[in-house]
Amino acid sequence: VQGIPIKAVVGNLREVNWQRVQPNFFIVFPDGVLEHAPQFHVLVTRIESTDVSAAFRRAVVLKYPNVSMIDLKLILSTVDDIMEKVSLVIRFMALFSVFTGLIVLISVITNSRFQRIQESVLLKTLGASRRQILNIMILEYLFLGSIAALTGVLLAMSIGWVLTTFIFEISFIPVITPVLAVILIIVMLTILVGTVAGRGINDRPPLEVLRSEI
Repeated sequence: VQGIPIKAVVGNLREVNWQRVQPNFFIVFPDGVLEHAPQFHVLVTRIESTDVSAAFRRAVVLKYPNVSMIDLKLILSTVDDIMEKVSLVIRFMALFSVFTGLIVLISVITNSRFQRIQESVLLKTLGASRRQILNIMILEYLFLGSIAALTGVLLAMSIGWVLTTFIFEISFIPVITPVLAVILIIVMLTILVGTVAGRGINDRPPLEVLRSEI
């Protein structure tokens, strides 16, 4: 303790949550052990005004030069700024991953154009109208976008839960509104890209498509 060895017997172990804003200590001694050891006292004050806080610190240091003053507000502000930058990087990587996934999705939809033409010809042969074919196509892309969005969101939330629980050791509290917004945007983009990529499919005569397959 402060450079002085003290023999002690471990009576029990305890778990401390160091994230709680309250005094915590690694070791707790009973009365009569540390009374003659080197000691220091900690006093916490709360001052809302920055100017008043600075004046108070100057006055205390001038009167008591051996007193150390620590501005917790400045420390918390610095930590908050660092966490904000880390959060910005994580959001950027998430958006980059979403953008990459959309490119892959667009590529898959575009490459499946010939298959859509064949399906359209088959539906026309069975008597389906242009509107029915369009509705079927939109419904297909709706399911495709929903599955892709839900899979991505579940994977992202699972990774976020693992990071917050086991790495940062904090509670995982998902925000539902942005998640629903991301799902809706991905579904709408999938339907839009699929509809744009499928332009002109219903205009192809069935006989022309069948001849091209022979």
